[in-house]
Amino acid sequence: MPEVFSLEYPQSLGVFDQYTDAQKAVDFLSDNKFAVENVLIVGTELRQVERVTGRLTWRRVLMAGAGAGVWLGLFIGLLVSLFSDGSSFLSAVAGGIVLGLVFGVTSAAFGYAATRGQRDFSSVQKVVATKYEVLVEHKLLAQAQELLATMPGRTPNPFA
Repeated sequence: MPEVFSLEYPQSLGVFDQYTDAQKAVDFLSDNKFAVENVLIVGTELRQVERVTGRLTWRRVLMAGAGAGVWLGLFIGLLVSLFSDGSSFLSAVAGGIVLGLVFGVTSAAFGYAATRGQRDFSSVQKVVATKYEVLVEHKLLAQAQELLATMPGRTPNPFA
């Protein structure tokens, strides 16, 4: 079975600044009965973007650990209560929550202390492409170029 994310001899059909533009080009090819199973959209010039969401303090770290621990404890308490008799339902759930709380706060504290102030902020990260290249199987390149040249609003790409 051939690899789904590869072409035998890919050739560049065009380079786009936005993913939606590359998607529109492939959609146009598809609408014109082109064999789009011979096309790849490849994100290139990758960047890692990190958005800082806030300052980390001991209070925030411990509160987040407590919240995560309570949810974990609630889940474990409910699981344990499924296998116990009906009279101990509340004690199983409450015990799970308390143990989860202790575990969550303790693990968060150890994790934050281990950083020794090297990273006193919270953030989210994402890898994004800055260009999107549409590749097509070499034997279909001329046909794809001819079709794409008829696409309304399409300006020729000098980098393709």
